[in-house]
Amino acid sequence: MKKVIIVSLLLTIFFSNIITPKADSELLKNAKSGLLMEASTGTIIYEKNIHEKVSVASMTKMVGMILIMEALENGNIKLDEKVKVSKNAASMGGSQIWLSEGEEMLVSDLIKGIMMASANDGIVAMAERISGTEEEFVKKMNEKVKELGLKNTHFQNPTGLDEDNHYSTAYDMGIIARELIKHEEIFNYTKIYEDYLRKGTDKEYWLVNTNKLVRTYEGADGLKTGMTDNAKYCMAVTAKRNNMRLIAIVLGEVDGKTRNSETASLLDYGFNLYELKTIKKKGEILGNIKIDKANIESIDIVATKDVTVLKKQGESQKEYKSNIILNTLKLPIKKGDVIGKLVVKDDLGNQIDEVSITTLQNIKKDNFFNIFLKNLKSMIKGELF
Repeated sequence: MKKVIIVSLLLTIFFSNIITPKADSELLKNAKSGLLMEASTGTIIYEKNIHEKVSVASMTKMVGMILIMEALENGNIKLDEKVKVSKNAASMGGSQIWLSEGEEMLVSDLIKGIMMASANDGIVAMAERISGTEEEFVKKMNEKVKELGLKNTHFQNPTGLDEDNHYSTAYDMGIIARELIKHEEIFNYTKIYEDYLRKGTDKEYWLVNTNKLVRTYEGADGLKTGMTDNAKYCMAVTAKRNNMRLIAIVLGEVDGKTRNSETASLLDYGFNLYELKTIKKKGEILGNIKIDKANIESIDIVATKDVTVLKKQGESQKEYKSNIILNTLKLPIKKGDVIGKLVVKDDLGNQIDEVSITTLQNIKKDNFFNIFLKNLKSMIKGELF
């Protein structure tokens, strides 16, 4: 069993009670299912049939985009790399950017096509570039879903076109959307309302974002729409106001207008009733610890992201406390290495938030002579006192 060290952190924070979501019958009246989630804490504010398995159309592409963003961050692909389009990719039906067999397009433009125009040909071209074949990419998509701990999602293709045994849920889509937006570069594409591909050529193509809320809803900057015969009209939308980001998932709407309207109302519900309080900011020093045989006496500990608590506006304040849980530490440790986590709980022991922690310093093992002197001083102090 992995050994951990628990260090009590003297933090007494006064905020509101933990959120207990209450259904509002006026929300999502026409949708099969949906949810509203606060992104930083993962708190579900509103839910409707969130574990019901349904078709999710092109919202499927969010998982493919997680794999693409990971490949970019790992250096396996580059934004300015040109991808050659196969016959298979060019043959995709449904929404597309009209790629031709043998055509070469930049990764950045393919991402733009996928996220703005829901390009089936674009996602397949990227799938083949990353995994060799479309089938192998779908295998990786299903592996990613399992890695996220989701049990009610399975994909048969990367596009979201209707197919047996291709399904997800509102809850799973919420977790997937939350994972995707951890790659903040995705907003460089999802917040754009209109743009062009192949600009200045005889194949110039005008892109208009299928997510109309990025133009009409204050703070909206993503994320993905979908529509097929089985799925009906679906949408994952994320919007940020002040310091709070919400994720809305709406599945199985009757038409696009209703989908947009009910999604906007769901976001209004969250922004009007809730607010986010920051306990500790990213990079703010939480405390310090001593490490045996290190070249420095103690190190500062910081959170890798803001530590936040979601509260209902106007509710009474409540005390929260935090614990630092350290991994078993081995020297050397580099600045930025994850060395444990900060866990925030209420007075009933309910976990409110959890973030990784790191250090601001580089630490290495001290030399033998210095260790000997430190031990000698400790021994002398022990004898004297």
